Amino acid sequence: MNRGHDEAREAFAGRLGEMALASIEMHTIYLGERLGLYRSLRDEGDATSVELSARTGTDERYIREWLEQQATASILEVDDPAKPPQERRFALPTGHAEVLIDHESPYLVGPLARFLVAFAQRMPDLMEAYRTGRGVDWADYGPDVIEAQEAVNRPQFQHFLAEWIGAMPDVEARLNRGGGRVADIACGTGWSSIWLARHFPGTEVDGIDVDAGSIERATANAVDEGVGERVRFLFADAADAAGAGRYDLVTIFEALHDMPRPVDVLAAARRLLAPGGAVLIGDERVAETFTPGDDTDRMFYGYSTLACLPNGLHDQPSVGTGTVLRPSAIEAMARDAGFLGFTILPTHHDAFRFYRLDP
Repeated sequence: MNRGHDEAREAFAGRLGEMALASIEMHTIYLGERLGLYRSLRDEGDATSVELSARTGTDERYIREWLEQQATASILEVDDPAKPPQERRFALPTGHAEVLIDHESPYLVGPLARFLVAFAQRMPDLMEAYRTGRGVDWADYGPDVIEAQEAVNRPQFQHFLAEWIGAMPDVEARLNRGGGRVADIACGTGWSSIWLARHFPGTEVDGIDVDAGSIERATANAVDEGVGERVRFLFADAADAAGAGRYDLVTIFEALHDMPRPVDVLAAARRLLAPGGAVLIGDERVAETFTPGDDTDRMFYGYSTLACLPNGLHDQPSVGTGTVLRPSAIEAMARDAGFLGFTILPTHHDAFRFYRLDP
């Protein structure tokens, strides 16, 4: 008997079981978020299965099972497990509500469940992509991925974007003087652009994106947030965007790794800069070298295999970067795009690393 082999087998089997449990529970979080169950428990207070089903227009038997599962998973609290099933009252702890559904909390993680559901729905397309080398369009993943990306990144821009800009004191000073201009490339649904305008009230921001649905949503978001007069959104490829020499700052947040031709986009960003301006890149905080077992890289390789690489390969020709874009690769891209200055900024964020590019 090979004792080492047996121990490794048992440990790996246990690990896969834990993965399966985590995936299952994330799918139940999806149900709670999408059906408004968490929101009702947060806003209207604790409830029995009868009360919660009535509040949310759902079936009591399904809700009873979901409530018991959530309590078993220690996501919800139950007042007395010994009560008859329909008399048990379930509550959502305040800290859990913040993590699950608070759209302004930097600790918001619940929307990640939407990614898992969207990825699973596209599995037949992914199988075909892996066989043929073709890509999968981001739009084909459906609204879950767009809304999940928006929900998770929005509070990061709200709470930390000013700090990221502050790591470039000269650029920060230009924006604080008023009259500054920023081009926000790959702006998505607009929250980076909106918070750029909010943090720097005298600044005008042009958000640029190639997804028409995101641009429409971004425009509505800016109006709702009261910055519609200073933030506009352009449905355009950054490489073709007008405005050469106009911008004090060009930003690309968590998008460079998705681009089929990132060097072309960086070259376009350089052309957009006014004298003394700079480009700010925010991309994933991956390990500096390939490091099997690194937990952060595990997460980003997961996103890459299921979404970012297939999306990046959809438009051809493509360099097929994938999510795991290391600092050395970004520096090489910057040099190829004509930038002479490349600096890794002294900022700390669990998910993002920031780079300053100077022409």
